[in-house]
This record gives sequence, C-alpha cells and structure tokens, in this order.
Amino acid sequence: MSLARTHSVALIGVDGHSIEVEAHLGFGSASLHIVGLPDTALREARERIRAAIVNSGERWPEADITVSLSPASLPKRGSGFDLAIAVAVLAANRAVPPEPITNMVLLAELGLDGRVRPVQGVLPALLSQSREESVDCVVSRANAAEAALAPNVKVTGVHSLSELLARLRGEPLPDAPPLPAPEPPLPDPHRPDLAEVLGQPVGRRAIEIAAAGGHNLLMFGGPGTGKSMLARRLPTVLPPLTRQQALEVTAVHSVAGELPNHQPLITDPPFRDPHHTTTRAALVGGGSAVLRPGSASLAHHGVLFLDEVPEFTRGVLDALREPVETGEIAVARSAATARFPARFQLVLAANPCPCGKPGAACTCPGTVRQRYFAKVSGPMLDRIDLKLQLFPVSRAELLADRGMAETSAVVAERVRAARKRAARRLHDTPWHNNAQVPGADLRRRFPLPHEAVAVLGQALERGRITARGLDRLLRVSWTLADLAGRNRPTVEDTGLALALWSGLDI
Repeated sequence: MSLARTHSVALIGVDGHSIEVEAHLGFGSASLHIVGLPDTALREARERIRAAIVNSGERWPEADITVSLSPASLPKRGSGFDLAIAVAVLAANRAVPPEPITNMVLLAELGLDGRVRPVQGVLPALLSQSREESVDCVVSRANAAEAALAPNVKVTGVHSLSELLARLRGEPLPDAPPLPAPEPPLPDPHRPDLAEVLGQPVGRRAIEIAAAGGHNLLMFGGPGTGKSMLARRLPTVLPPLTRQQALEVTAVHSVAGELPNHQPLITDPPFRDPHHTTTRAALVGGGSAVLRPGSASLAHHGVLFLDEVPEFTRGVLDALREPVETGEIAVARSAATARFPARFQLVLAANPCPCGKPGAACTCPGTVRQRYFAKVSGPMLDRIDLKLQLFPVSRAELLADRGMAETSAVVAERVRAARKRAARRLHDTPWHNNAQVPGADLRRRFPLPHEAVAVLGQALERGRITARGLDRLLRVSWTLADLAGRNRPTVEDTGLALALWSGLDI
C-alpha cells in the first residue's frame, strides 16, 4: 500500500478553494474510486486518466485506487482535476518521486492521448493561491500566459503528461509542437468617438459627468436622438483599468470562457449590451450544473447598457437593484453559493412609447406612454444618478454643433483630471470614485455649505426626491465640482445635479 498527495483548485463563482488530492493504492481488484463530492464530469475522469496514463507509456497500477478530494464537503466540478489525479496516482505507484508534487498545484484537463488541455478559470483559481506563500503551479501551455498574471506563483506550462513526468524525473523533455500563434485582434475600422454625436451637447456633457464620477445614467427620447450612440461612447472616455481592476475583470471573463486569445489581460473597461429578451440568469448569472457569471458581472468595472429598457421584463430589471447598490451578485443553489463581482455603470435608454414613432407620427395616448415606462420600477429609477431627456435635432443644430463637439480624447483628459481630484479626496477611504461613497459618510466626512444643500432640502420636503435620491445628488454635485476644479460643490453644482436628475417629462 502507498499514498501520495498533491493539490488543485475548486472554483465557486470567482473564488478559488485549495483542494488536496490524495491517491491511495490498496489491495483488491483493479479499480479507481473518486470521493469528495465530485460532479459528473469529474466522475468521468476515471476513464480519461487511465487512457492518458497508458497512452503516455506508463503502467496503470493494478490496485484498488482511492482518490480523495479534500475538503470533502466542498462540491468539485469540471475536468481541471485530471492532471492532479493522474500525477497523484503515478506518485503513489512510485512512478515519479512524491516529494516534489506535495505542495504543487496542478490545474488542467487530460486528453485520451496524454495531451494537457486548457481549462476555464485558471486566473481566479491561482489568485486564491497567490495570497499565501509562493507556490509552484502546472497548467496547460495554452493557459500559461493567463496563469502568469497571478502574483507570487511560479508557473510551468506543459504540453503533455509525458512532458510533466520527464520534468519530475529530471529526464530529457520530449519534443512538443509549437503553440499556435495567437490570433491578433481584428483592426477596428471605426473606433467610436464622442465628437460624432452632433446636436446633443447636453447628452455629451452627461456622458462626461457619468464617466468622471462613475454615475448611473438614464436617457429618454425618441428614436434617432442619439441614446445608443452616447452609451456606446461612454467607455471611450473612461480611464484605463488599474492593475487590480484588470485582474478582477480578466478573472470574471476567464470563468465565463470569454477571455480573448490575443489578450490574456483585459485593460479596457468592458461594455455589455444584452438584448431585451435576455433572461434573469443570463443577466445576473446562474446555471444548474455550473454557476456562471452573467452580463452584469462581465461588465464589472465597465458599462452595462440596457437599450429599450421598458422592453425588459420587470423581474429581470429588479434583479439589478441589489448589485447596483452592493457591487456584488450572490447566486444561491442548494450545494453552494457563488459570488460574482458586479461593480458597473448602469446606462439605460428608453423610447417614450411602445410604437417608437417620432413626433406627430406617434398616436399613443398618454395612458399608454405612462404604462409603458412604468415597467421600470420606482426603486430602480431611484438608483439612477443622472436622468436626461433627448430631443430630435434639426439640420441647423447639427451644423452649428459641428465645430463645438469635442473628441473622446479631449473629454477623457478632463475625466482623468476629475477622477484624480476625487482620488486625492478619498485617499484614506475604501472608495475610488464619487458614486461609491455611502450617503452617511458623504454627509459626515464631506459636508457642504448650507446654501449649497438648501435647494436639495426643498426638493426632499416637496417629495420630488427621496433620501436615497438626495445622496445621489450629493455625489453628482461633487463630480461637477471635480470637473470644474473646485474644492467643494457650489449652489450651481447642486442645482445642476437636481436638474439632471429630475428633468424627465414622462
């Protein structure tokens, strides 16, 4: 009888949990048993692992093999445990020395011919390991670039089980075919630019304010007024992701299997625009066998754009209320609860009526208009910082605005300067932009002069805004002051914030 152990990682959401993989060879008929709450894909690993070992020129142990995945109470899913189980079995059979693999982390799928195949979620799995002391990790060569992003981890990428065994034995490495060159990104023939949205200077200004403070935005207006154009140009004025933000965004896309082949690290704010027929699970995450992130988490540190928002079902929209406040989504199932980050900027766009016809061509009565927009609940609207109504643009307005519209690069510089001012003010707090500061802390840490908040207090007393709305207007006021280079908001800032919040005619 003999025993060997190594390690792998189990993912629940984007949280990695260290798993000890133990292989025990005992007396009895030849068999392989995997215990520790394995799913169907993991139970099928028995056949894959045996074929991979035999086809790699190794002898399969003729023994009663028990593989334990600890902690036993944690569900294990997927094929990423294949390599760890195979190496543990061979070490228990003394085909490789057991000492080097004891503290090693192995994360890869095995093919029947012994090839080591990539798996999803390598980066978040290794980020959980990198918080501790430095560890050795073995992954597929196709996952090596992604795995190398995790700090404090020594990564070895292998092509086959035979190559890994040769490394462990100190033998010459077998020849391996070269990795295919990553596909370069297709050139973008037309990068969106804010200067292209002519005739809507207030809309461009709202995009700048939203970008500077990280605020949520609602745009209301008829077809062709530029709502979608403005929303798609918001990412062009946002600052690039920090290193920590880039790792978080890349981890979510890795779990979802949407990591670009040419770009192991995502550095630009993501933009997601799900169709109005999307389901609740597709928007906020879920699934039966494997819990996966939805569009809201894939927009983490970026923009989530819901076009024609009244066409979404109310239940789908209300599912966003919690992540808009907390920046996190919890998907609960009987076996486990997965948590996905979801700190995004929410941008909503809506037509004034179901028919969507412009001007006098619309014959929808007022009750139909009200019922149409009522699909967006009051609590959801209360979580929007900026509410903007856009009107059709005449040819004269287009021509007059042609020389006034600024490019995304120019606006991005002002956004970057405003965010730096906010960062200096918030340097000793856990928040990074104005939209994240809780209302209580905003009032206590950064009080405004009485005259500046008087207009907001009057709106609160008249029922025009709620207490939550008051907090949001204070955040927007600080953003306006940051853009203007002022140390604190003035009466003009709070008045403009109120006008941008309550100026809709719906």
